Amino acid sequence: MKILTPSSEPLGPGSSVVTIGVYDGVHLGHQATLARVIAEAHAAGRHAVVATFDRHPTEVVRPDRTPLMLCSLDERLRRLELLGLDATMVIPFDEARAAESAEDFVKGLVVGHLGATRVVVGEDFRFGHGRRGDVSLLEQMGVQLGFSVEGVHLDSSQGEPISSTRIRAALAEGNVTEACRLLGRPHEVAGEVIHGDGRGGPELGYPTANVQVPAGMAIPKVGIYAGWYQDDGTPRHPAAISVGRRPMFYESADPLVEAHLVDFEGDLYGRAAKVSFLDHLRDEKRFDSVEALIEQMGRDVATTRDLCARHGAAAPPH
Repeated sequence: MKILTPSSEPLGPGSSVVTIGVYDGVHLGHQATLARVIAEAHAAGRHAVVATFDRHPTEVVRPDRTPLMLCSLDERLRRLELLGLDATMVIPFDEARAAESAEDFVKGLVVGHLGATRVVVGEDFRFGHGRRGDVSLLEQMGVQLGFSVEGVHLDSSQGEPISSTRIRAALAEGNVTEACRLLGRPHEVAGEVIHGDGRGGPELGYPTANVQVPAGMAIPKVGIYAGWYQDDGTPRHPAAISVGRRPMFYESADPLVEAHLVDFEGDLYGRAAKVSFLDHLRDEKRFDSVEALIEQMGRDVATTRDLCARHGAAAPPH
């Protein structure tokens, strides 16, 4: 997949079918729209192109309303490529872009740079300064500039549209199985494995990889989960995962993501790791003694081993 920016060489007039959006998470609803774009573009001998942004636009226009992101920009691009897109334009979203009119955005980027002959967006899509642009405006401009427009219904699940907002809400409740169902894969977080306080192995007997997840990324609510760990040197491996503040010893200001790799020995420090969540096992709690905590951790690991063995097909692809 080719990665474009507004300074890249234009694709040429009449060369592409374009969809526009943040596409955070690249969930099943997104995938349905993207599959339509790819099919229509390739049937017409054109490029299937996504125009997306380097950050969520609210980070600039309403920073107090910026949602937690389901995946990083790099992960978003990787998943778009896996779906078979020909190109993705990554548009830096800054104050100048936020002030740009919807009309100028369409003329300059969608038609002028990407050569759109067709634009496919969600029926509730809004864009441009003041969010004035919508499907109706696109249709009017399409008549003037020679492209067709399709406003698609969001795919639904259990009567509600599949959306990034809905997935974030499921994660906030610790409902990682619902998030998995809507994403089409387990939710995943990534970060460097850093040194913790060294208590997990020597004191508790269950060493953990402490994954430093960047600020602004969505993690499940505090609790204990079954899932997987992987990095460039470690194939996907069952892991009992704690998203917690460790109330047995002290209260961390922010939740920590710690993964105990089941039946594993090795040094993981400094690696770029990914942790994905299969199922919620229990809430975090303060135990009456360290011994009681260790006993519960043993049960958590046993449950994780069993769940990962039985649900291996649900594991995320590399």
